[in-house]
Amino acid sequence: MGLMEAITDRLAEQVSQRGIGIVVAAGFAAFLTLAVVLNVLNQILFKNPNEPPVVFHWFPILGSTITYGMDPYKFFFANRAKYGDCFTFILLGKKTTVYLGRQGNDFILNGKLKDVNAEEIYTVLTTPVFGRDVVYDCQNSKLMEQKKFMKIGLTTEAFRSYVPIMQDEVETFMKRSSDFKGQRGTVNICAVMAEITIYTASHSLQGKEVRDRFDSEFASLYHDLDMGFSPINFMLHWAPLPHNRARDHAQRTVAKTYMDIIEQRRAGPGAEKLDIMWQLMQSSYKDGTPVPDREIAHMMIALLMAGQHSSSSSISWIMLRLAARPDIMEELYQEQLRVLGSDLPPLKYEDLAKLPLHQNVLKEVLRLHTPIHSIMRKVKTPMPVAGTKYVIPTSHVLMASPGCTSRDAEFFPNPLLWNPHRWDEGSGGVIGNEIEEEKFDYGYGLISKGASSPYLPFGAGRHRCIGEQFANVQLITIMATMVRMFKLRNPDGSQDVVGTDYASLFTRPLAPAIIEWERREKA
Repeated sequence: MGLMEAITDRLAEQVSQRGIGIVVAAGFAAFLTLAVVLNVLNQILFKNPNEPPVVFHWFPILGSTITYGMDPYKFFFANRAKYGDCFTFILLGKKTTVYLGRQGNDFILNGKLKDVNAEEIYTVLTTPVFGRDVVYDCQNSKLMEQKKFMKIGLTTEAFRSYVPIMQDEVETFMKRSSDFKGQRGTVNICAVMAEITIYTASHSLQGKEVRDRFDSEFASLYHDLDMGFSPINFMLHWAPLPHNRARDHAQRTVAKTYMDIIEQRRAGPGAEKLDIMWQLMQSSYKDGTPVPDREIAHMMIALLMAGQHSSSSSISWIMLRLAARPDIMEELYQEQLRVLGSDLPPLKYEDLAKLPLHQNVLKEVLRLHTPIHSIMRKVKTPMPVAGTKYVIPTSHVLMASPGCTSRDAEFFPNPLLWNPHRWDEGSGGVIGNEIEEEKFDYGYGLISKGASSPYLPFGAGRHRCIGEQFANVQLITIMATMVRMFKLRNPDGSQDVVGTDYASLFTRPLAPAIIEWERREKA
């Protein structure tokens, strides 16, 4: 009887546990159902006519997060067709108001400091990666001074010295890389371009001492820093997650490396250098305070990390597009032979302006693969939207997407067709980009406000990318060097390209992205 009683008691316990589990599951399902019903009723019954329409969504908090994250451009254009240029969606529980088109770009990107704020949005990502007291971890006035310091190192004289450095980096990499042994082969081009962009940028902008540190160990530290830009860190930047611990260790280690190099330079013979690190070492803020070495180190991290993402993505797209269009790549090669001479002498800075098709390939890649698909600002004061009854409240985040405008058929006929020749004079492939832009000095020199152009791959307003000219020099130099050395094609001979990875803040090609290469005879 004792055994039977034990078995009976055990069965009763299991049934009881299952019952509790069923009750809990049923309770959760009821709660979820109620939340969905209330959320839907709230959208139907309590629309605010003075705010932009809200994109319909079933689940509270989650809202349209998944749909937006899968393909932002598809999401933007679908909802533009339903609601117009200005609409609101729920992004991880936050009301996010999108304003598309040229008016939207101007409204958000040229908003006044009292109305919109970038620091509050992005500091949770940038400060742990870059470090304290730089970029979005300081007053906007200080950031404008820091951008002015950076621009001093982005002069024509500096660019003249950068081009041969970049060409040599590409050629040296190709000679040493195991991926490019022999006469032909295949390669995951995105991984290669990521290395080349960081080598060319570090050597030219930060000097040989920094470039020489980029062995596999230092590269892994930069990878750990890169992981700090994971979208999840908008919410969990503080959490002791493995990738955040690795990020913090990498930030400390890389910052100390830069400070050691700065100290060595100060103790050295003092030969003047053209790189930005040297410029910062000679600079002082308006109040006379020299830029501290710690801030220089943090700005060096920001300089390399911020530009690395967009440049690596852009040059990868260039290579993928050329592999899909070998005829365009051959046109580029013939342009160099025709303009620079059949012996193809070493590239000079002045040569880049003589290669219009090279420039148009870059423009077309930046048009169709704009590096950042969404730009956000925190609303600080209620903002009326001109021509509507809408007022954007301070509880909202604003979101602009210049990449939408550059995919708009109103300005770029057949917008999803990649066609560098649309930029040829008289082709009719670009409409409305010739508008004279108003210029303004936000504290680091005159720049275009970007109020009217449908083509804004580097943003607009006070936060417009100061590395625009450097990026053009870097990307065209790498492209021109690759064109001299290789023929590229897709393995299947098609004109298709890989899809876009929207999982991060940057529009990168889906990995792996495999192409075929073949050395040119002269290379």
